[in-house]
Amino acid sequence: MLIGIGVAGLLTACRAQQSVKQPNIIIILADDMGYSDLGCYGSEINTPNIDKLAQNGIRFTNFYNAARSCPSRASLLTGLYPHQAGMGAMERDYNHPSYRGHIEERATTIAEVLAQNGYNTYHVGKWHVGEAEPYRPLKKGFQKEFTLIDGASSYYNLAPYRHGGDSGMMTYNGKKFCPGEKFYMTDAFTGYAERFIREDDDKPFFMYLAYTAPHWPLHALPEDINKYKGKYMIGWDSVRMQRYKRMLELGVIPQNTRLSDRPEDLMPWDSVAGTDRELWDARMAVYAAMIDRMDQGIGRIIELLRNKNEFENTLIIFLSDNGGCPERMTNTTYPTDGAIGSDRSFPTYWAYWANVSNTPYRYYKAWVQEGGIKTPFIAHWPEKIAGGQMNTTTTGHIMDLMATVLDVAGAKYPLKLGDRIITPTPGLSLLPAFIGKNIPGHDTLCWEHEGAKAIKIGEWKLVCNKFSVTGQGWNDNTRWQLFNLKDDPSEILDVTDNNAQIVVNMKAAYRKWADKLMVLEMDTVKMIRRELNLNRKVKDE
Repeated sequence: MLIGIGVAGLLTACRAQQSVKQPNIIIILADDMGYSDLGCYGSEINTPNIDKLAQNGIRFTNFYNAARSCPSRASLLTGLYPHQAGMGAMERDYNHPSYRGHIEERATTIAEVLAQNGYNTYHVGKWHVGEAEPYRPLKKGFQKEFTLIDGASSYYNLAPYRHGGDSGMMTYNGKKFCPGEKFYMTDAFTGYAERFIREDDDKPFFMYLAYTAPHWPLHALPEDINKYKGKYMIGWDSVRMQRYKRMLELGVIPQNTRLSDRPEDLMPWDSVAGTDRELWDARMAVYAAMIDRMDQGIGRIIELLRNKNEFENTLIIFLSDNGGCPERMTNTTYPTDGAIGSDRSFPTYWAYWANVSNTPYRYYKAWVQEGGIKTPFIAHWPEKIAGGQMNTTTTGHIMDLMATVLDVAGAKYPLKLGDRIITPTPGLSLLPAFIGKNIPGHDTLCWEHEGAKAIKIGEWKLVCNKFSVTGQGWNDNTRWQLFNLKDDPSEILDVTDNNAQIVVNMKAAYRKWADKLMVLEMDTVKMIRRELNLNRKVKDE
């Protein structure tokens, strides 16, 4: 009898062990959302569902992306620096291994690896790492997809918005998708995410949910806009100061952080004509409404997971691909005779409000100052992550998601897939940090995007930008600036002159990295671009 009980107990334990399911994993990526745009990071925007993930999970305050959409997305999916994945710039093939405009064969994706390790894999949202069919989600490891192939679109339809541009492209499981009359992009992404989760079988799933919100055009539903209309009449300077104070209270920035000055080419709110203030208020109200709607969608997904008894065993990660966007859209073919936020408008919120989104830091999307590359980062997993954590010590990067997800899933990063040799990942697993261990993360990180360059080693950061302050084109400033992020988190005081040897050493380290990754100087990129444009023009003629 004792032996029988022992065997029965052993069999029960074995079955229980076999029935333990690998965790579901959802990565949610916001588009062009700044460091301070969530309630749990100091914003006035209503994001209760994301805030609860932060409250019951872990927030990171020292997490970086790759400065811009395509590079960040490629880095997230592959666990590589953008240039290693073939996405050193945007979606254009420069006939160079680091600038292919799509994810190269020498890179694998999280989906491709997890699909080989027992996972269902779903892509929902913006792709922007390869337009041609061979480079789309179904060819990169995803088994189901609902995708905006392009980098941007109206939230109501797929009408062209650039001169000479084609209509936007959406696909559903490999077939062209045409939006209906009541289509709204953010809700559609949420809806298809829910569909895939409902259809999921007993296997664990990985979902990459890449919302387009709050990327331009600023399009939002009236009921969401009404929540924020008038709230921004106090102006960008006051909103920015209010966020800064809340961020200090929340601890999402160091206590010695200074609020960086408004760039000198941006007018103070006091100088805005009274008749224009309502228009600027409307732009930011719509932007806030877009984030609000995304948060509502995340709440729907959380509720579905709860109803399926999957919430406790699901790792949810939330972050943004870059900082707030200063771009202007003043020459569009899209109808612009309607109210801001409607389907007959195509607005952006310009550098004025982007500067608010990136509080307290300097500059914006595509820059490599902290305002362009720092992202909120939240991880929530009830079975493993204790709530209420604030990680201020681990330096993380968007390429770490590959190593982290594989660690969580119990999978290994492959160095070979069939005949393909896969580039080793420089990413690190953040799982130890998730479960409360004190890990430093990366001591050294590098960035390069269209002439914007930076290297961070410990508390030192060396930066060189080639973008104009307004985001409209390039300038000729190639001067490196040195900042001590421990003493000066907002990069206000350039200490180059007092630290000549540190600058020399860091420039040499950056050059070594750039040479290894075959990074091109911006002048070379522009020359290739001119040649490609000329060849295209000759071909068209």
